[in-house]
Amino acid sequence: MKKLKRYLGVLGMLGVLTLVLTACGGRKSLSQQDVLTNDRTSNTITWGVKADTKLFGLMDVQDNTIKGFDADVATAITKQILGKNGKTKFVQVTSQTRIPLLKNGNIDAIIATMTISPERKKQVDFSDSYFDAGQALLVKKGSAVKSVKDLNKAGTKVLGVTGSSSVANIRKFAPKAKVLELSDYAQAMTALKSGQGVALTTDNGILYGMATENPGYEVVGGTFTKEPYGIAINKGQAPFKNKVNAALKEIEANGTYNRLLKKWFGNVTGFNYKEASR
Repeated sequence: MKKLKRYLGVLGMLGVLTLVLTACGGRKSLSQQDVLTNDRTSNTITWGVKADTKLFGLMDVQDNTIKGFDADVATAITKQILGKNGKTKFVQVTSQTRIPLLKNGNIDAIIATMTISPERKKQVDFSDSYFDAGQALLVKKGSAVKSVKDLNKAGTKVLGVTGSSSVANIRKFAPKAKVLELSDYAQAMTALKSGQGVALTTDNGILYGMATENPGYEVVGGTFTKEPYGIAINKGQAPFKNKVNAALKEIEANGTYNRLLKKWFGNVTGFNYKEASR
């Protein structure tokens, strides 16, 4: 009798295991699920944002929250899509990690100073542009470097961030320069201060943010590329992408966008926030 009970118990366990495996096999992976449906169910949109980029996304150590233009735009879009009680969740990303996190389904969208480019469009879809940036140079005040042309000399070292389009651009505009790639902007700024390079290059909005924190440094030479920022979304998520674009249009129409742009860039010396507006 005991053997029979043990046998029936084993059969029961096998049956439950079979049901679990069957259910798992039939369920779509997180990256394949409909983002808009999931977000409406949870009343939350999860955004990948920078946490080391002043003006766009910077961690405030006082309250442990990420603050900046990108974060505020993400919040405004969330309210448009989910309603006034919609919630935003921010996940810290870098130029290297943002696309893998999106492709894996860890985040719903990237809003992190990400330039729309043909190469990136092979991996992700983009919303309409929400900020028009341009690549520039940050140098120590009094530097002989005044424009990108001054970098095109053998042995000249320029600093950039791995995974950003600025690295490829500087190799195009100053092919003789040597590019030292760092993992994030904080490390790149430290490298510039320690003399590991004569200039740090990335988008002008980011550089102006660095200059406000480091008074001994300045942005020079104007912009030498056009870098339209877009919100990156996984391929196959057309309903969510359409909602994001509609939300962008709405916050532009109702004045929210310009209010946020002025909030973060209106008082930044040397930066024409109107040129970056949509």
